[in-house]
Amino acid sequence: MNRTVYVNGEYLPEEAAKISVFDRGFLMADAVYEVTSVLDGRLIDFAGHVARLERSLGELDMANPVTAEELLAIHRELVTRNALTDGLIYLQVSRGSSGDRDFIFPDPARVPSTIVLFTQSKPGLCDNPQAATGLKVISIPDIRWGRRDIKTVQLLYPSMGKMMAQKAGCDDAWLVADGFVTEGTSNNAYIVRNGTIVTRDLSHDILHGITRSAVLRFAREAQMTVEERPFTIAEARGADEAFITSASAFVLPVVDIDGAAIGPGVPGPVARRLREIYLEESRKTAI
Repeated sequence: MNRTVYVNGEYLPEEAAKISVFDRGFLMADAVYEVTSVLDGRLIDFAGHVARLERSLGELDMANPVTAEELLAIHRELVTRNALTDGLIYLQVSRGSSGDRDFIFPDPARVPSTIVLFTQSKPGLCDNPQAATGLKVISIPDIRWGRRDIKTVQLLYPSMGKMMAQKAGCDDAWLVADGFVTEGTSNNAYIVRNGTIVTRDLSHDILHGITRSAVLRFAREAQMTVEERPFTIAEARGADEAFITSASAFVLPVVDIDGAAIGPGVPGPVARRLREIYLEESRKTAI
C-alpha cells in the first residue's frame, strides 16, 4: 500500500505529492522539522514536539500554517490512513516559495509557509536490538552553525558524521566543540559516573530534546542524581556508563567511544532502567 502524505492542506498519494522547486526549504534549508514517534497507533510526547515546533518557528520569524489542534488532527488522520501501528511521523514547515530564488525572506502576508507530513512504518520500534548490545560511537569536531537549539533541516554535517561513523565501523558520532561534547548527530548525549547522570546543559549549543526532557524528569522522579553540565571525551571514556536519547531511539546505551570500552563494555543498569521507565511512562500518556 502506498503512503498517504499531507501537503499544504491536502492528503495525497506519495507519488502525487509536489512542492515548488523554488521552495526555500529546498533551496536554502530554510525550514524546521519535528519527528514524533507512534507506538500502538498513539503519539508519543506530542505536546512537547508541538511546543518545540512553535519555538523553532518563532526563533526564525517563520509563520505557522496550522494550529496545534489542526496539527493533532493531521497526525491522527495520517496514522489512520496509513494504518500506522509503530513508526514515525515527520513534519516539516518551510518559509514557502515566492516564485524565484532570493536571499531575502518573502513577505509572510503574501507567501504562505509550506507544510509537509509523512509517516514511516517501523514495526517493533521499541524492540531495537541495540538496546541489548549498545552503540559504538566516534568523536568528531562540531562545526555546525551556532543555533543548534533550533530544529532546522540543516542536516548535512550530521549526515556526514553518521557516514564517518559507518566508515569507522561504528554506529554514530558524538560532536565536540571547545573540548566538550555537545551532542550526538541526531540525539542528546549522556554519561554516568558514580551513579550520577551527566548531560550538557541547555543553551544554543544543543537541541532541546523532547525525549531528553522527559528522561531527565523520570530520572529525578526515580531519585537518580542529574548534573546538567559539559563533559569531555576523556571523562566519557572513564565513565561507568554512557547513553543517548532521541524521539526515535528513546534511550540507547553507548558501550564504546573511539575504540575504548565504557565501563565493562556492555549496557549499564542506569541506561537499561531509564529505557524501561521512559517506554512505560510514555505509553501511559500517549494520545
